[in-house]
Amino acid sequence: MTHPLPPLDTPLQHLLPADAEQALLIGRAWLPDLGPSPVLVRPDAAWDLARLAPTVSELLERDGLVAELRAALAAGTLPKLADTPALLAHSLAEPRDRSRAWLLAPCDLQAVKASGVTFVASLLERVIEEQARGDAARAQSVRAALHGVLGDSLADVVPGSEKAARVKEVLLAQGAWSQYLEVGIGPDAEIFTKAQPMSAVGLGAEVGLHPGSSWNNPEPEVVLAVTSRGETVGASLGNDVNLRDFEGRSALLLGKAKDNNASCAIGPFIRLFDERFGIADVRRAELAMSVDGPEGFHLDGHSSLAKISRDPLAIVAQAIGPNHQYPDGLMLFLGTMFAPVQDRFGPGQGFTHALGDVVRVATPRLGTLVNRVTTSDRAEPWRFGTAALMRNLARRGLL
Repeated sequence: MTHPLPPLDTPLQHLLPADAEQALLIGRAWLPDLGPSPVLVRPDAAWDLARLAPTVSELLERDGLVAELRAALAAGTLPKLADTPALLAHSLAEPRDRSRAWLLAPCDLQAVKASGVTFVASLLERVIEEQARGDAARAQSVRAALHGVLGDSLADVVPGSEKAARVKEVLLAQGAWSQYLEVGIGPDAEIFTKAQPMSAVGLGAEVGLHPGSSWNNPEPEVVLAVTSRGETVGASLGNDVNLRDFEGRSALLLGKAKDNNASCAIGPFIRLFDERFGIADVRRAELAMSVDGPEGFHLDGHSSLAKISRDPLAIVAQAIGPNHQYPDGLMLFLGTMFAPVQDRFGPGQGFTHALGDVVRVATPRLGTLVNRVTTSDRAEPWRFGTAALMRNLARRGLL
């Protein structure tokens, strides 16, 4: 039976932060007949920043960027690109009108990295995936058995601490230790490459599941914008699409589970850190997420950064430093506590996506990210890579 697809449309004011008048929002837009440009977005209008810096990566490297942007706004020297309501509406339109500007993911040359099992709730679900060998039907019985052994006793364990080492000894003796517990409460965080530079999709785009996956879910996350110097300068929203069956079968399938066409969404914007918004706000962010399916299915979820087991800046410090340089900066997914277990297609089957699902990830200080789910072979192919960007910028005289 064919069902109508749920609409992407979302009240435009919800796409922006609740305090958007005070926020400095960096986006990236595709300009018809030109190509991609960094943009500064305010509630009323968006301004083209390409003459200030041709890429978001270079823009974020500028010293004193916040003051520079405020001065440019006050002086009226930035070229206006579009009215913000129209830009947001075009970004959500299906089919998209390619004769008008639309938003892309708000990053470009930065590496796209992600940290895993940073919350106890999702940590236990990763262990369940491993124990169930990627079989959703076995997950419920494994979940019950593991909770009997572990309970919530890991919630107050600081990764890498002496207490964590003692917990490891106890779990090893009980045969309950896992590679996921190793990175969840051990000294070393799990940090991996989620996607290639410029392959993340933005507001209104389709996110892609590997067509061979039958057990998967969205992952609502905060994504930090980090410069080449290791400075965290802003934050965005992200959906780190998770293939539970692939990774559950073998951790060696992580690359196949994570780095596919349209495998993650970031956006709508990067909110720059300033005196009104900073890492303290990230640490207490409460993310809401919803899934609306074509058959009328609805799921609500949440993820509280206050419950993260590693401090966000500690994760940044493990991602970039003497052993890991990123000359164009990086975007870092912080992980999620959201791990859906609500049955969708049958008792004991848990949650998995259906094609056409609409996923919304939201928090008041960062806005709302909206995407539709498809498979990676059906999503728009990624063809605009680094070489294409360099050719485009040269043609526009921006290099």
